[in-house]
Amino acid sequence: MRVGLGARRRPGASQAPILRERSRAQRARQQSSGPRDTHLRSRPQDAKLRHIQPLRQSENLGQRAVALGVDALAQRGPGQGDRARFEQVLHCRPRQQRCPAEPIPRVDDNGAGPQPLAAQARGLDEVVGQDHILGKGKLLRRAIEADRLGSIILYGPPGCGKTSVAEAIAAATKRRFERTSGVLANVATLRALLTAAKQRQSSDGVETILFVDEIHHFNKSQQDILLPHVEDGSVTLIGATTHNPFFFINSPLTSRSQVFQLNPLTEEAIVQLLRRALTDERGLAGRNVVLADSALKHLAAVCEGDARRALNALEIAVLTTPAGADGSIAIDRGVIEESAQKKAVVYDRDEDGHHDTISAFIKSVRGSDPHAAVYWLAKMLYAGEDPRFIARRLVILASEDIGNADPRGLSVAVAAMEAVEFVGMPEARIVLAQATTYLATAPKSNASCLAVSKALEDVEQGRVLPVPLHLRSASYKGAERLGHKGYQYAHDFDGHYVPQEYVPTTAVYYEPAKEGYEDTIGKRMAHWAELKRRASEGRSGPEGGGGP
Repeated sequence: MRVGLGARRRPGASQAPILRERSRAQRARQQSSGPRDTHLRSRPQDAKLRHIQPLRQSENLGQRAVALGVDALAQRGPGQGDRARFEQVLHCRPRQQRCPAEPIPRVDDNGAGPQPLAAQARGLDEVVGQDHILGKGKLLRRAIEADRLGSIILYGPPGCGKTSVAEAIAAATKRRFERTSGVLANVATLRALLTAAKQRQSSDGVETILFVDEIHHFNKSQQDILLPHVEDGSVTLIGATTHNPFFFINSPLTSRSQVFQLNPLTEEAIVQLLRRALTDERGLAGRNVVLADSALKHLAAVCEGDARRALNALEIAVLTTPAGADGSIAIDRGVIEESAQKKAVVYDRDEDGHHDTISAFIKSVRGSDPHAAVYWLAKMLYAGEDPRFIARRLVILASEDIGNADPRGLSVAVAAMEAVEFVGMPEARIVLAQATTYLATAPKSNASCLAVSKALEDVEQGRVLPVPLHLRSASYKGAERLGHKGYQYAHDFDGHYVPQEYVPTTAVYYEPAKEGYEDTIGKRMAHWAELKRRASEGRSGPEGGGGP
């Protein structure tokens, strides 16, 4: 049966006619162009393989092995060239990735010159602003100086000196120092580094420090690869991260490492660092820079504790400012302002900066500090936070932390949320500021939140209480025969209140605070409780009573 282009070959059907047709075409081409592989023509039993073309340089050997048919090729006894290719197919291995055996050089990829000023290597005494961990007699400094350092994780904001500490360790230790990055390294790179470290330790007795910058970018499998080597001491890990290691690094790895938190640099530390950069031979000492005090203080203030940002801004200002007639480079405040550009607020969306700032915002409103609340609001808006997210959090806060102490708080928050959606930024900042200041200055009570939490706990852990018969639905025929009767309609009584059982428990859930409107609510509830007590003692019939 002839197979057309649109037909489907029957499963199990032989391909021999197709192969024979290809073989005849192959023989015709070989006769016209001369013999190429004589062994193919001398073995008629292997005619089904004659259509195979020589391997192309770019062809994948594993795929080609499937086309050749390993069994058939082994049976027919290939020639010398094919045998070499056949053995290459059988023993092919994936190409191993290169692993840097030496620390990353401190020059650019082309070897054209030094790295930026902020990346220059520093000694232990040149690290500023971290005296709480590197001061004389502190644990980390003692471990470095004694070369008895265990695995550590350096956690802190950008530009606080994590890499500088690692560089200082590299300069002070006698161990082999290897460095990589959580952004660039993969599993193969890690395995190569760790295997080399283990071999170096067993053969030469040389210990290895592995510095992993941005370690929070490693996924779970990459972090798990480090675990056994940290455990057996074949490497000493130094991880650097801007993210909370207890959230972004596996617990087994953090439990085997000491976590050191680095603080943002103070303005005094930034000033010290900038002055050193101007006088150090590795920095800008040879450029005759004259930096105005006002410019120095301004740069130290606007960099927000980020030394890298301060040094980069200074370097840009010096390199782009032409020298004067006397050969000096004068840097005033205007040049620094232009070099620093817009302040980069430390606010990483969906991560530590985001969660910490919104936490400070909510706690400031709850703590009745409108000044702090407006500041954190401004920081979030400046950093580009979604104003709708802020509005939603205010709605939650209005019920959770203000509640019935000022019932209008929820109305204000909901109105603000709708207004933010309606007008958008930048005008939405005014709406959010109004809602924030109103809620921050409103009387506070979390009684409603505590009430539902207690009730939920009883429902989850205790016995589910049955609905009293007189409260059950009586709207259908036959309900009275089921005992659904006896309910007293509150509006038929004085004060729209009548003592009767509404739940078969004496538990107290809602306890209003003596703040704002809840003080009035509390007095009203106390009056109702007195009426209920009298009714239970038989002093008063089913009649109700008013309230304050």
